[in-house]
Amino acid sequence: MTLQVKISNKLVPYKTAFSFLKKRVELIKKSKGKELVWILEHPTTFTSGIRSKENEILDKKIKLIKTNRGGKITIHSPGQKIVYFALNLNKRKKDIKNLVKQIESSIIEFLLLYQINGHADKENVGIWVKGKKIAAIGIRVSNWVAYHGFSINITNNLNHYKKIIPCGLDNAKVTSTNVESKARVYNVQNKLKDIFLKNLKNI
Repeated sequence: MTLQVKISNKLVPYKTAFSFLKKRVELIKKSKGKELVWILEHPTTFTSGIRSKENEILDKKIKLIKTNRGGKITIHSPGQKIVYFALNLNKRKKDIKNLVKQIESSIIEFLLLYQINGHADKENVGIWVKGKKIAAIGIRVSNWVAYHGFSINITNNLNHYKKIIPCGLDNAKVTSTNVESKARVYNVQNKLKDIFLKNLKNI
């Protein structure tokens, strides 16, 4: 099974990344494209998932991009690491719960680099630290090709979250590694890549 790994050091516009991802998914369905893992950051962008509601937008001035991923409204901005993927579960385990579990394990292991103890929550998707959300997960599966991905707050501006009800949880607080830890981690993209690729072996 062939897998392409991309790491972008410059900000990638959301629509550019999503277009690339959708094309890759269609190629994989036709057995004409490699699986993909892509680590990047976006300019400040608000996106909505298929379960989003209008009342979750608190600042009506924001521009919202609708997507076909699971989940609700969230924000991407510089300093937040995003891991997109397109994985052919036809050639792996056809087990979406296991996929989510491996993503959660990857995020939790990554946070330990910052000496942060993160945990999953059965009621609320994502990874949490002391009751605050530090990482979001949004996945769509089509013909057993899983895509979209997850994001981890590192040094991004958390004030942007005040413009929305993040992930539909009006009582949820959001945090980042920058807030929760004084530890500094170098080569973040490569370390995140290594952890996720290791756990992909279990998918």
